[in-house]
Parts: sequence; structure tokens; C-alpha cells
Amino acid sequence: MATCSSSLLVLPNLRWSSNQRRNFKVRAQISGENKKTTSLEPVNNNGSVSVSSVQNQKGANEVNGKVKSQKKIVSDEIELLWDDGYGSKSVKDYFAAAREILKPDGGPPRWFSPVDCGRPVEDAPTLLFLPGMDGTGMGLVPHHKALGKAFHVSCLHIPVLDRTPFEGLLKVVEDVLRQEQATRPNKPIYLVGDSFGGCLALAVAARNRSLDLVLILVNPATSFDRSPLQPLLPILEMVPEELHFTVPYALSFIMGDPIKMATLGIDNQLPTGIKMEKLRQRLTKTMLPLLSELGGIIPRETLLWKLKLLRSGCAYANSRIHAVQAEVLVLASGKDMMLPSQEEAKRLHGVLKNCSVRCFKDNGHTLLLEDSISLLTVIKGTGKYRRSWRYDLVSDFLPPSKGELAYALDEVLGFLRNAVGSVFYSTMEDGRIVKGLAGVPDEGPVLLVGYHMLMGLELGPMSEAFIKEKNILFRGMAHPVLYSDNDPAKAFDYGDWIKVFGAYPVTATNLFKLLSSKSHVLLFPGGAREALHNRGEQYKLIWPEQQEFVRMAARFGATIVPFGTVGEDDIAELVLDYNDLMKIPILNDYVTEITRDTKQFRLREESEGEVANQPLYIPGLIPKVPGRFYYLFGKPIETKGRPELVKDKDEANRVYLEVKAEVENSIAYLLKKREEDPYRSVLDRLSYSLTHTTATHVPSFEP
Repeated sequence: MATCSSSLLVLPNLRWSSNQRRNFKVRAQISGENKKTTSLEPVNNNGSVSVSSVQNQKGANEVNGKVKSQKKIVSDEIELLWDDGYGSKSVKDYFAAAREILKPDGGPPRWFSPVDCGRPVEDAPTLLFLPGMDGTGMGLVPHHKALGKAFHVSCLHIPVLDRTPFEGLLKVVEDVLRQEQATRPNKPIYLVGDSFGGCLALAVAARNRSLDLVLILVNPATSFDRSPLQPLLPILEMVPEELHFTVPYALSFIMGDPIKMATLGIDNQLPTGIKMEKLRQRLTKTMLPLLSELGGIIPRETLLWKLKLLRSGCAYANSRIHAVQAEVLVLASGKDMMLPSQEEAKRLHGVLKNCSVRCFKDNGHTLLLEDSISLLTVIKGTGKYRRSWRYDLVSDFLPPSKGELAYALDEVLGFLRNAVGSVFYSTMEDGRIVKGLAGVPDEGPVLLVGYHMLMGLELGPMSEAFIKEKNILFRGMAHPVLYSDNDPAKAFDYGDWIKVFGAYPVTATNLFKLLSSKSHVLLFPGGAREALHNRGEQYKLIWPEQQEFVRMAARFGATIVPFGTVGEDDIAELVLDYNDLMKIPILNDYVTEITRDTKQFRLREESEGEVANQPLYIPGLIPKVPGRFYYLFGKPIETKGRPELVKDKDEANRVYLEVKAEVENSIAYLLKKREEDPYRSVLDRLSYSLTHTTATHVPSFEP
């Protein structure tokens, strides 16, 4: 087997069939002093490889004897709202790719890098995909484009006729790990193990504890000995060859959810009737015919061999699991009919030293081929993406893609953003209040300081407005409890999505880093105490006495933009606050339990009074017919060229009080002006939308 170093894109010794032309491409790349990139086309009849382009050491591309301009090995940094391609490929593409790679099936296990992955960002780490029972290595097809932006992706292909034992496969992976470690010693290496590949990843990690490994285990087969299919396995071994075609077909309904597979790639924005018709066509005309091809991917003898591999891999990994030192993320499906994946996730969370879990309750065993969310989104949202030995919130942050924004707006914010019809106003330098965000500076560093509405409901619409109107993603400072991963049954939820959109734990160090990178940073001085205020405290600023942010902003010459928000009283009525809940015995115990883990996050220990007390709980709310959210960004306050703010506490305190007063004035202005809005009620806005079908937004009051 030919091997390569650094980027790990290994050229397989494939023997292509001579009577058909192949459309599937792989790329081989050799790194080091003599870098070479090869895009492989179909082979000639004699089995030799036809090379379409080769990049030489000097960077020139040579095609048919002619020299073209140099192409970059890596791409520029990812832009906001980049195209991650998720949803453009489906299970149909998986079968097409598997069909191509299986036909030239001679040789041992090998690595390949799909051309769809493209070129990654600068200093991207390596990601190795370890396949499940199919062994094709094509299980990441829907995720190739997204992962290819963030990683050097390589996939392990285990040929149908290969009979390499489990320990032999371990050596195949370890050989590549050693090459990668030698050429890029300061980079983490990601192992994505799908089902059987999860056993392989854990076994490799147990044997290579000194390596910086990040394991992403997708329904790992370490629970194979407890599989519901165990009683059926002896029967599978007795099925005669002529009836074997029915076995993979039957197993396909156990391994994955055909409906979730067929749904992948269907636009969620389509009307329900059109979505259902597309789903019906995919199920009847695409999915069911494709499932019959599993017999070719896993022939009878191969199936029996794979079952032996599963048994040995499960036993091997479990016998050494306590030696695993790697960082681990387990993705578990709630409807896995092949393995008890959610129970196994809980077990692994307790056994492994550094393990997080995310559960996907509506998915089956083949999670990566089903309609869900992008694997890269999960890696980002769980804080697992890094390019060196530790995560850096500035250099390692990857901005959200178009697909992530669309999913977040539709599935995460959904009802809220449509119900509140947010309206934004800002203040220009001359004091004029205008519609939109024109008064907010485009260039950072900018520190947005404002009032934290009940439950932080203002965050989603505000983030959307900045992205769509100004193409700016502000970085929010969030409570550290949102970064706690102690729940072995945690779903990928709102707390993960705010990380995808740039939130980071609120600490002085993190604020320092973000301002030094000239970011737009969102800060709520009132914190959790303000967002979880008591009855009668709506629109009351509950801020500390210290100038927590003024001197930090002045150190970097940041522009402070105070802002006010109103509307919480138009969407819900607070009937049970913290004090009320603590008077009710049953609810008292519940609040005490959910706030127990938050005590480890000692925020503002130097503060006194009520702002230092930040219990996190879910208040009792009664929903109302939704009104509207209003935002007003005040006149920007410059700190650049004012060094006295860094050293003079009195001067810093004066600016602090100025910011606080501006926030209070903005709230008062909005509370008064919203009475002039003829479309404050959601019913009035709905009526306007039905009679003005071409309008892009519903009007509000004039500033």
C-alpha cells in the first residue's frame, strides 16, 4: 500500500474495471518539501492511472504538457455565511460513490480523500474517517464539503474481499497516525468512528495515549454484545447463498431510518404538501430500489466476516477502554434498532475520562446518512474544533454557514422570530435615530452593552439582524454553565447553537481576546440576574457597581454602543419568580437540583449585593398573544484616544454611568414609542402580510 505523510491523502492501488468509465474521483496528496496534488480520473484499459493534473514543487500546474497558474493547497479563512453544501448530497450519492469504489476491489485496506472535500483552511487539522459495517469509507458523503473546509479529510476503505483482522486494521490506522504525528506534531488528529469504526477509534486511542486525539464516535459498536440482533445472528449465518440478497435488504430497515434518509436534502422551507410529495417520490423511486444494492456492498461471506470483526472489535475496545486518554464526543441515536446506542452513550460517559454526549432522538443507526444536522456543526457546537493542542476562541472559531443560519432560524428560533416581528433602530453620530443598524459602527472593536430581557429572548432576532443587515457576527459573552457537559443524555440544543454563532464564556480573559481581535462583542452587565429577574423588575437594570467593561474597552480603543430592548411583557407574563418557586416544597427541590451544578461557576465573587446572586432556573410564565420586540442602539461612545479611562477609575465610572443612563433612556424611548406602532400585535402584522404580499417587512412607528 502506498502511503503519504502530513495531509494523509493516500493513493490507493486500485485496479479499475476496464469496460466502464468511472465518475468517482479521489485525490492523493503528498506533503513535505515535495508537495504534489493529484486528481485521479478513470484508468486506462491496462490498469494504469490517468493523471489530469500534477502540482509540482514550484507550484505550477502541468496539464497535457502546458503550465498553468499555481493553485493554493489551502483556502483562505472561511467567510461568514459560507456554503457548507450540507443537504446537497443524499443517500443516493452514498450508494453511487460506494458502487464506484467497490468495483476495483483488489488490494488491502487503503485511504482516500474525496475531491468533494476541496481545500481546507490554513493550519487545518487532519480528520480520519473509520467506516462502519459497510467498509466503503463513503459514510461521510453528505458532509464532505463542510468537513473539507475545516479538515484534511481522509477515509478508510476496507475492500469487500479483504479479510484483515481487527488488529491488522489497528496497524493500518496507527501507521498513518505516526506519519501525521511526525510531520505535524502540534496538531490534533480527529478520528470519526462510525459504528464498527467507533471500536477501532477507541482501540487506537487506548494504544496511543501520548497522541493528541479527538474521537467522534457515532453509535459506536462497543455495545454489540448487547445488540437486540444477537438472537438473530446465528440465523443469518445459516441463510443460503441464493437467499442472501434478502438479508441486507431487511437489515437496512434496522440499521437506518429510510424516511430520515430520504428527507436529507429536501428543503425545509418548502410548503408541507410539496415536501411530502418529494419524500414520497424519494421513498418509492429512489430509496427502496437503492436498498437492494446493499447485497453487493455486503455479500454473504463478507457479512459473516464483518460480524466476526464486530465481535472481536467490541471485545478488544472494551478490554482497553479504561486506558483511553483522548477527548471523546459520542453521538447517539434514539431510534437505533441495531445497537442500544443511548444506553451505551451513558456508559461511555461514565467510563471515559473526557467524554461528552449528544443524543439525536429521532434518528436511526446510520445517523451520518440521515436528515439531521451537519457533522461539522456538531463539532463546532460542542467546542471540539481546534487547530492546536488547546482551543482558542478567536483563531479556532469557524463562522456559521448559510445552512446553519437557515436551520437555526427555522428550527431553533422558529416560532419566536416570526411571532415577535423585531424592529431595529440606531442612533447616528449627530444624534438622529434611524431605522436599521446604520448607527452601529462597521469596524471593530465594538462593545455592545445593553439590557438582558427575560430569558435572553432578544438574542436570536438581534443576531439575525446583524448578520443580514451588516454582515457582522457579534460574539456574545455567555454564562459558563452553558458549556457544562455533565449530562449523558444531552441533545444538541440551544446551548450548542449559541456556540455555533460565536458565544463564549464570560470572563475577563475572553473579553480581552475578543476585543484584541477587533470583534463586535455583546455584553450584558446584568447577566443571569437581569435575565431571570423577579416579578415587577422588567426593564430594570440590575448592574454591578464596578466598571467591569469600560477600562477593558478603553485599553483597545473599542467603541461602546449602549442599547435597550423591550417586548418581554408583550410575549409572556412572569407569574412565578425565584422567590415564589422557593416557597413551594416540590418546586424548591427541583430548583435546588438544577442549580446545584451552577455553583461551581463562581462569577463576580468580588461583587456584592443582588447582582452577585445568579441562580439559574426556569421561571413560571403564562404566554400572551405576542406583541413585538423593539431594539434601539444609542449613540456610540468612543474610547479611542482616551488613555485616562484605563488608569482613572473616577473617569471610567463617569463613562460607565453614561452608558447605563443611555440604556435606560433607550428603554424609556421604546416603551413610549411602541404605543404608536399600528402593528404591535402579531394579529395586526399577520393581517398586513396577507394584504401586502410583496412587502418584505411590516412597518412600525417612525423614529
